[in-house]
Formats: sequence, C-alpha cells, structure tokens
Amino acid sequence: MKKILKVLIVLLVAGFMTACSGGTTSDHVEVTLPVSFVGEGVDVTILEAEAEEMGIEEVTLNDDGSITYEMTKEVHNEWMEEIKTEINNSITEMVESGDFVSIKDITANDDYTTFTMTVDQEAFENSFDGFAAFGLGISSSFYQLLDGKDPESYSVTIDVVDEASGEVIDTTVFPDDLDNLGEE
Repeated sequence: MKKILKVLIVLLVAGFMTACSGGTTSDHVEVTLPVSFVGEGVDVTILEAEAEEMGIEEVTLNDDGSITYEMTKEVHNEWMEEIKTEINNSITEMVESGDFVSIKDITANDDYTTFTMTVDQEAFENSFDGFAAFGLGISSSFYQLLDGKDPESYSVTIDVVDEASGEVIDTTVFPDDLDNLGEE
C-alpha cells in the first residue's frame, strides 16, 4: 500500500513540478483539473508561483473549484512527455520490483485509457496486488486530464488477465469504480 501511495505522489508531483522551459510559440493550450485532483481550498498564489517556474502563463481558479492552466503547446508537450515517462517507469517498477509478486506484465495503449495487467491468478487473489490497478487508474486519469479530456467523461479500463488461461478475471473502470466504492 505504501508503494502505491509513493507512486501516486511521484506522478502528481512530477506533473506539477516538472521544470519546463517557456515556449516561444503563440499557440496555447488550456488544461482544467477538477477539484477532485486539485483539492478544495487550494492557495492559487502557490499554484501561480509553481506554474511560473514551469513556463505556464496563467492559472485560473474556477467557480467550481477546478483550476485551469494556460500554457504554450511546447510547454504542454514537455509536460505530457514527462508524465508519460513517469507512468512507464511506474509500470516497469510494478512488474520488476517484486513488490507485487503476482503481477507478471502490464501493457497500456498509447493514450493510457486501457491497461492489461497479466497476473498469476492464485497469487493475485491472495494478495493486495489489486491496489496496483488503483495506481494505474489514478495516474492515467491525471494523464488524460492534462491531455485535455473532459473532466466529466474521461475513463480508464484495467483488465486483469490470468497468465495461465489468458482469461480476464477482473476489470476495473476509473473513475466509475472509485465513485461506487461507498455504495457497496
């Protein structure tokens, strides 16, 4: 569990603190992060200072609590590449570290909307390795939001596949399954 939290924190910090240089192009990108990612009562002056270091031109606190960042395409592209690298490094670490003993492989599509986690089913069912799916879901959700997906309609599907049979033994859909946790 601590490993998952570490991965999530690294991804979120990397996304916000990547030292991007200012762009020279006049084309701009706006990215809006919902309050669920930003948190309520955020200090905009802190975000503005961090954004300035990253080359982000404008930070707006919206009425609904979300935050909109305006930046050049160059800065946005650098930001996205850094987050891709962090997600891929996290996937490699989940598979190779030995912390998730049942996980044999993790693959993702190009826009991180779909993951396949190949596992040893018996070991998976007798462990907490399913929490790795939460890490993938959160980091992919963050990636999609930064890539301009609508905060009301982004989605991540994580299929857990048994290595021996090739059958899907579990599917998690974010953020739907997070929303439904309290209802079960």
